Amino acid sequence: MKKITIAIDGFSSCGKSTMAKDLAREIGYIYIDSGAMYRAVTLYCLENGLFLADGQIDTGRLEREMDHIRISFRLNPETGRPDTCLNGQNVEDRIRTMEVSARVSPVAALPFVRQALVAQQQEMGREKGIVMDGRDIGTTVFPDAELKVFVTASPEIRARRRYDELKAKGQPADYADILANVKQRDDIDQHRAVSPLRRADDALLLDNGEMSIAEQKEWLLEQYRRIIKE
Repeated sequence: MKKITIAIDGFSSCGKSTMAKDLAREIGYIYIDSGAMYRAVTLYCLENGLFLADGQIDTGRLEREMDHIRISFRLNPETGRPDTCLNGQNVEDRIRTMEVSARVSPVAALPFVRQALVAQQQEMGREKGIVMDGRDIGTTVFPDAELKVFVTASPEIRARRRYDELKAKGQPADYADILANVKQRDDIDQHRAVSPLRRADDALLLDNGEMSIAEQKEWLLEQYRRIIKE
C-alpha cells in the first residue's frame, strides 16, 4: 500500500493533535506534532532567560542559539503516543502549561524560528508515511501532501476543551483567561507575516465543534481510505 503525507491544520485547541495521533496509531504512520515543536522553543526561551523584563523576546540571542535547539519525539510506552523532547530531555508536560501557551504565538511568528523548525519537519517527513498537525503544514511545510484537513470550532468551545484538559491534569486553569488567550492566539496566527494560518485551497474543512472524538476519528479514517484508493 502506498504511503502518503497527511497534513492537519487549524486553530489552537481544536483537537488537531488528538485526531492526528489517533489516526497515525490506527494506520501505522509516524505522528509529528509541529505545535509541540514551537512550544518547546518557547519553553527553551522561558528557561534560558530569553524573555526580557518587558515581555519581549531576545531575538538576537535566540537566533544565534537556534542551531543548538533540537526537537525530537519519543514513544511513551504507557500512553502509546509520542512525547516531545527538547535536546534529548522529555518536556511533554512542561510545554502544555498556560505559561507556555501565553507566549508561544510570538515565538512561532519569528521568521528564523519557523525556517529552522520547518527544515526539521521536512527532514522528518522525507519518507512519507507521516501525520503532522500545526498551522502551516498544508500550506508551507508539505504543500504537496496528498490529504489536507483544516479544523475549526468556535473560540468558546476550544477554550472549554483547553480548560477541561488542564483541570484533568491537575493544573491551574481559569476559563476567562483561556478564552482570551485562544482569541489572542487566533489573531496572531492569522496575521503574522510568515506562514499565517489559513486553509489551503485543496484542504477539506472540518468543523468539529459538535463532534465527539470517535466521530472525528471515523471521519478522518474515511478521508484516508478514500485517498489511498485513488
